[in-house]
Amino acid sequence: MTVDDVARGADPEDVSTNPSGNPAFRDVVEARWSRRSVIRGGTVAAAAGFLAATAGPAAAAAPAVSGGRGRLLGFKPVPAGSADKVVVPDGYVAEVLIPWGTPLNSRGPKWKKDASNTAAEQAQQIGMHHDGMHFFPSGRKEGLLVLNHEYVDRTMLYPDGDAVMSKEKVDKALAAHGVSVVKIEQSGGRWRQVDSKYNRRVTGSTPVAFSGPVSAHHPLLRSNNKPMGTLNNCSNGYTPWGTYLACEENWNSYFSTDDSTWKPTAEQARYGVVAEGFGYRWHAADPRFDVAANPNELNRFGWVVEIDPFDPKAPPVKRTALGRVKHEGATVTESRGRVVVYTGDDQDGEYVYKFVGSAPWRALRAVRKNPLDHGTLYVARFNDDGSGTWLPLTFGTGPLTAANGWKDQADVLLRTRTAADAVGATKMDRPEWVAVHPKNKDVYLTLTNGSGWDNKANPRKPNPYGHIIRWREKGGDNTATSFEWDIFVLAGDPAYDPQVKLAAEDVFGSPDGLWFDGDGRLWIQTDVSNSTQNRPERGHDNIGNNQMLAADPRTGEIRRFLVGPRGCEVTGISTAPDGRTMFVNIQHPGESTTFWGTPTPQNPRAVSNWPDFDPAGRPRPATLVIRRKDGGVIGT
Repeated sequence: MTVDDVARGADPEDVSTNPSGNPAFRDVVEARWSRRSVIRGGTVAAAAGFLAATAGPAAAAAPAVSGGRGRLLGFKPVPAGSADKVVVPDGYVAEVLIPWGTPLNSRGPKWKKDASNTAAEQAQQIGMHHDGMHFFPSGRKEGLLVLNHEYVDRTMLYPDGDAVMSKEKVDKALAAHGVSVVKIEQSGGRWRQVDSKYNRRVTGSTPVAFSGPVSAHHPLLRSNNKPMGTLNNCSNGYTPWGTYLACEENWNSYFSTDDSTWKPTAEQARYGVVAEGFGYRWHAADPRFDVAANPNELNRFGWVVEIDPFDPKAPPVKRTALGRVKHEGATVTESRGRVVVYTGDDQDGEYVYKFVGSAPWRALRAVRKNPLDHGTLYVARFNDDGSGTWLPLTFGTGPLTAANGWKDQADVLLRTRTAADAVGATKMDRPEWVAVHPKNKDVYLTLTNGSGWDNKANPRKPNPYGHIIRWREKGGDNTATSFEWDIFVLAGDPAYDPQVKLAAEDVFGSPDGLWFDGDGRLWIQTDVSNSTQNRPERGHDNIGNNQMLAADPRTGEIRRFLVGPRGCEVTGISTAPDGRTMFVNIQHPGESTTFWGTPTPQNPRAVSNWPDFDPAGRPRPATLVIRRKDGGVIGT
């Protein structure tokens, strides 16, 4: 996610707050490359170890067959581009569904293209800046689409921008955050939103519960108001028992103060809390977000939030056993009946985590225990010989003892980053989405980019393009505490970086979203910063707008499938069970970019006017419904 980075002058995700001296991933990779690895095509495949059999793109000439559905990648790739439109391959169509401001039900408040909807109206409409998403089928041609709304653009959200802050504006921003649950159905070959008792919004003001080692009654969670709200939900996850996981990422951005005597504590600083926040200035109208007056409120954020889409009366629950970080996602898989949840902490120099359930999830649910409350949280260490270890973040284990100042497991989870520092985890270049292969259970992780700071957390210094790594847990068991790893692909443009071995027509940068479909196609979504998109002086003129690609993990072949409109991020992905409909989110189209310009309240269309192209309107985040014209499986 990139939030108004031009206005801020820097992306806070590119600024490390990690003071530890832990080994950096770049140091590990460089040592491994020098001893054991070779570059083949677009992938870096180990000369020894579990990836030794991986072939490069040249092997793609052999047919890739999966489940009788033909070649794994059977579409003609689209070129990179910078037009203000969505581009998909020949034979495909992309239709717009539930853009920001769409009423939840047909009798709800209508969208006003001048952004004059009130806070109360926004709470009954689809939120802003669609992100992580999952489709829960409820019938052959119907289901619930659940999606995050990560943050808000203040120029777009209000008719007059946010030069003057008010309680109404804070309330509207809170209402535009959170999660939407909407029922959709397919009729006449097209998907549409329908009225339903399940349609609802979870916002920044919705009452929430806490469960796990950190309870709502913990002294550091006591605040001036009851627990409420979820904010800055980036990626997501979903559980085998049919619930949705929303993941709170840059929650620190909303807390600020005008108190000149306030200074952040060590733990607040470790999470990037500063007096000015990200410039939202909500504290000026709502003391809930004044970090000096209400310091414990921010401890209620940074969690994974479980939502039951089929029970509108059930409160969202923050599952504290999964730790408190800037959660990019919560990718769930199973091993021997136990749940395993992977999450990246999206900031330069942060860590990768894994939660392993203590018992089979069905057994826990049978005795009315939530599987996400019972288990062990680990953090990853990557070794230079291609091995890796999961280090437990458990009170009383290793350095996490009372003698070293740790109070209990709740303290470990509230200070997850500091605990990971203490055990010696490996710092990474913005670890983001995790995807688990549906067949062999290999794990893939996007490392979006790195700033080249002193601890060198990547194979390049700096690493403006990012890369994707993958690992295999010992014995193919995702609950294991050791693994083998290597690099799947280095992103970038070989015209600017000779290390990149991608074909010129397949270049991309800043991989972010990552997801496997049921056939084993790996879908890659990009989030090149708006300060970098399309700029030759940043080595991105050949990459163009943000995009989505598909990869065959067996051959290393990568093809560009979709290009988004100007200023957007491509994010969020799910499919219908038959694989013939894909849902993808277009986030923040038309935001301020160095290359295209800066929107204003008087001209919100300066960069993009997608998808309405209304001369009196403004750009709107939306969900795309992608299908093949012949009704075939997406990607084949």
